Amino acid sequence: MARYVIGIDFGTLSGRASLVDAADGKTIASAVYDYPHGVMDSALEDGTKLLPDWALQHPQDYLDVLDHTLPEILRMGGVRGEEVVGIALDVTSSTALPVRADGTPLCFLDAFRHHPHAYVKLWKHHAAQDKADAMTRIAIERGEPWLSAYGGKVSSEWSFPKLWQLLEEAPEVYEAMDAWVEAADWLVWQLCGRRTQSSCAAGYKCFYRKGEGYPDEAYFAALDERLRHVVREKLNAPVLPVSSRAGGLTQEMAARFGLAPGTAVAVGNVDAHVCVLSAGITQPGKLLAIIGTSTCHMALSRTRHDVPGICGIVEDGILPGCWGYESGQSCVGDHFAWLTKSLVPQKYAEQAQARGMSVHQYLTLLAAESAPGESGLIALDWWNGNRSILADGDLTGLMIGMTLQTKPEEIYRALIEATAYGMRVVTENYAAHGVAIDEVYAMGGISQKNALAMQIYADVLGMPVRVVGCEQGGALGSAIFAAVAAGVYENTEAAIDAMAAPVMRVYEPDEAHVRVYDELFAEYVRLHDLFGRGGVDVMKKLKSIRRSAMNNRR
Repeated sequence: MARYVIGIDFGTLSGRASLVDAADGKTIASAVYDYPHGVMDSALEDGTKLLPDWALQHPQDYLDVLDHTLPEILRMGGVRGEEVVGIALDVTSSTALPVRADGTPLCFLDAFRHHPHAYVKLWKHHAAQDKADAMTRIAIERGEPWLSAYGGKVSSEWSFPKLWQLLEEAPEVYEAMDAWVEAADWLVWQLCGRRTQSSCAAGYKCFYRKGEGYPDEAYFAALDERLRHVVREKLNAPVLPVSSRAGGLTQEMAARFGLAPGTAVAVGNVDAHVCVLSAGITQPGKLLAIIGTSTCHMALSRTRHDVPGICGIVEDGILPGCWGYESGQSCVGDHFAWLTKSLVPQKYAEQAQARGMSVHQYLTLLAAESAPGESGLIALDWWNGNRSILADGDLTGLMIGMTLQTKPEEIYRALIEATAYGMRVVTENYAAHGVAIDEVYAMGGISQKNALAMQIYADVLGMPVRVVGCEQGGALGSAIFAAVAAGVYENTEAAIDAMAAPVMRVYEPDEAHVRVYDELFAEYVRLHDLFGRGGVDVMKKLKSIRRSAMNNRR
C-alpha cells in the first residue's frame, strides 16, 4: 500500500499544501490559497488605522488555507484519506498571536475584534524596534550568556520584543490572553488538540536553549516587572524537537479535511528551516538561500561558532546532531514588487502586456541588456530594515547615482544587485567567524523564475549558485518531517536521502563581471557601515520625524 504525507507551508501572502509520496518525495498534487486578508500593514479590515512598521495577519486566513487546500490535493491526487500517514506544517517566523486557554485567538472575540494587538504579529512587524534595542542593552549590561547565540543583538522580528510591545501598549490584551503562541504551534494545536512548542521556533525566536531553557526570570523582570513570570504564564507548553510527533489528527479535523483520525501530526516548524531538508543538505559548508519576499540563509556546523549579527545558532534547530545557523535579509522580492507597483510608468506595463510578459519579466529583460556598473547606481537593500548582520529594523533604503537619465530597469537591476551584496556581507561574516561557506544553494520563487538575478548573485558572490529544483520547498520540507513523525523513516537523514529535490541548474560566475562587482561591493560596504553602524543616523531621524507627524494626525 502506498503511503503519502502532506506538507503545508504558510508564507507571507498565501499558504500551499503538497501531497507527497513518502517513498521518493514525488509531489502528487499541490494547491495554493491566497490569504483573504493578506498583510494588514496600514489598517485592519474594519478600517482601524495602523502606525508605520506594523504588519498583522488574520488567523482565520490560516484555517481557510487548510479548508481549501487539503481536500483539494486529495481530490487532485486521487488519494484516499486513510493512505495519508502524516502531516507537518511550517509558518513564517516569528509570527505569533495571543490566544485563550482553549486556543481561541483574541481577535475572534467581539471584545477584541477591533484591537490591533489582538491579531497575529507577522515576522515583518517592526514596530517593536525600541523594545528590541532595550532587550539588547539590558542583556549586555547583565552579561546574559544566551545573547552570543543570537549574533549579540535582539531583533524586532523576534517574539519577545513583540510581546513586550503588546504588554506596554495594550495591557488589557496581555491580561486577557492565556498564551502567546507561534503561528506554527497554534496550527498544530488546532490539528491535534495538543499544545506544543517547536524547538526550532522556540530556539531561534524565543531564546530557548537545549538543556538550559529560556532566559531566567530576573532578566525578564529587568525589562519590565510585569514580565517576570512571562515564560510560565504565557509560554507554558512542552518544547519538542523537530521531526517528532506532536499528536494525532482529531476526529473533528479528520472529518473536516477527509483524512483519518489519529494521522500523525508533526511538531510545527519555521518555513526557511524546513527548506534545508528539501535541498538535501545534511552536511556543513553549504549555505541555502531561500529567496522570496525576504531571504533566509541557513547553514549547518558540527560545532558551535559565535557569529555576530546573525539570527541565531540553535543546537538541533534545523537537523538533529547539528548546530543550525540562521541569517537573513528582510526585503528582497518585496523590493521588486514595490518598484513595479509604485514607480514603473504605465507605458512599461503596456509594453509588457504587448509582449505577453509581466512587468517583472519585462524589467528583467531590459535590465539584462546592461553590463555591471553601467547604470552608475548602487543601493542599500534596507526597504524593510536590515535583518543580518546589523539586525536593525529602523534602517531604511538608499539609492545613490540617479540622474535625469536613470531608467526603471536600471533601478530594478540595482535593487537585485543590492540584495546580492547584502548576501555577500552575510557569507563573508560567516567565513570570518569560523563557519565555512563552500557552496551556495538557492530555493524559492525568484531562484526559479529570474535567471538574471541568479547570475548576478553568482557574479557578486564569486562562486557558483546551485538552484534546487523544487517549486514548493517549504511544503516538501514539511512533508519530509511528516514522514519521520509518522515512522516511515527511522531518522531525518534517511528521509532526506529518499525524498529531497535535485539541483536543477548551476549558475557559474563570469570572471569579468566578478571584477566589476568586487569594486561595487567595496562601495556597498562603505555605505553599509556609514549608514548602518552609527556613522550617519539620518535614516533613524527621518523615521522618528515620520512617526511624530503621523501620530499628530491621528
